[in-house]
Amino acid sequence: MRNQYEFLSEDPNIKVKPIVFSLIIGAFFAILNETLLNIALTTLMDEFQLSITTVQWMSTGFMLVMAIVIPLSALLLQWFTTRQMFLSTMLMFTIGTIICAIAPNFTILLVGRFLQAAGTGLLTPIIFNVFLLLFPPERRGAIMGVVGLVIMFAPAIGPTLSGVIVEYLGWRYLFITVIPFALFSILFAYKYLVNVSEVTRPKIDFLSIILSTISFGCIVFGFSSVGEAESGFLTPIVYLPILVGVIALFFFCRRQLKLEEPIMDLRVFSYPMFRLGVFLFVIIIMTMLSSEVILPLYMQGPLAITAATAGLILLPGSLLNGIMSPIMGQLYDKFGPRKLMIPATIVFSGTMLILSKLSLQTPIWIIIVCYILLMVSVSATLMPAQTNALNALPKHLYPHGTAVLTTLQPICGAIGVSVFVSLMKAKQNSWLSQSSTPADPTTINEGLVAGIELVYLISFGLAILAFVISLFVQRAMPKETENSSLEKQVQ
Repeated sequence: MRNQYEFLSEDPNIKVKPIVFSLIIGAFFAILNETLLNIALTTLMDEFQLSITTVQWMSTGFMLVMAIVIPLSALLLQWFTTRQMFLSTMLMFTIGTIICAIAPNFTILLVGRFLQAAGTGLLTPIIFNVFLLLFPPERRGAIMGVVGLVIMFAPAIGPTLSGVIVEYLGWRYLFITVIPFALFSILFAYKYLVNVSEVTRPKIDFLSIILSTISFGCIVFGFSSVGEAESGFLTPIVYLPILVGVIALFFFCRRQLKLEEPIMDLRVFSYPMFRLGVFLFVIIIMTMLSSEVILPLYMQGPLAITAATAGLILLPGSLLNGIMSPIMGQLYDKFGPRKLMIPATIVFSGTMLILSKLSLQTPIWIIIVCYILLMVSVSATLMPAQTNALNALPKHLYPHGTAVLTTLQPICGAIGVSVFVSLMKAKQNSWLSQSSTPADPTTINEGLVAGIELVYLISFGLAILAFVISLFVQRAMPKETENSSLEKQVQ
């Protein structure tokens, strides 16, 4: 009989590599679709005669659906086997991709896109949960690094692949080219993937599901709508959903703490290393995703660089981030989180300080170097923060810990981008209101640079906070694993 503290990678009857491969290949092409469509939005506007506000739902709706389904992942992982969850989510994603490929109008295309988002949103928590069950804490850094490679590398090459495919084949091939790989992942998983989780079938609390849907859905929708609103956060379509979402979130959290079997067990925050990991995760995600929006605005505006060139300037940093993730994972296993996080957050802080000094004369090489430093420091902080946070939890809380982290990603992304871009625009407007030549292009660019400087100065403050938090991080080890190690030593 298997000891409850043993991990499945130690079982010679379980083929670990095929399981890992089937999960990774599915996740890669699902996550790739998050950014694969961004460059094609203009093409879709012409194809279906749409406004920018309408076509933006291809991205906003994707993020919104993910924010709704991810919190339910902890419940689903306890109701269905690993095999059932992965095959059903990949099938959902594949059906959505096929619908998008043959969509005769925008409505059908949007339906397919939402199905893709539902599948993608559930895949990440499934993968995290499986790997936590497969590998012991001392081996998780390396495998989480591989996951980081997929999560970072796929979105990084998405825009580049999208540009080539749209130009030479057409937008439908953005989906057609993904279908064979998705089908391969399903067939491969059908043959090799086995169940590695325990199906407990906890009681379903439908009120919690309703509150979860309203809270996370409204918050992401509200913050994602800021860029389209004329008055920013003062527009009703922005602040009303956010207000409703925050109220629903309060009652959702309150209910989860009272239920014996919550759909998202917030007791994970009672573990100190999990809390610290979440704080670092939030800071890094908000700053990284905001930079991916703000730096292109800076390059295409004040520096008058084309969109294609701006993408190439950021590509080395994005690719290096993905390449470094497995390396950082191995270093985490060997040295623990502190020896990675402390120097990484110092580099992160220094990079934010340099970016807060941008001007109209900043050389391109400085942006390239800064973005490389930013993404390397992110890989040395984000992956160890996630891994260490999840390592702090006992096995029965793995689904809830992964649900919390993956839910926070789209929420922090939406909040970070909208808040930082709004601050940037507010500073630019303040600059123009004080200028005697507000319509002059140079003045407009100077105002934008002033806004970007403000944003990165705030980011510098957040980076310093991340450094301080990293000083308190210790290598996490679940109590049951520690007890198991002591038992083996006694035996």
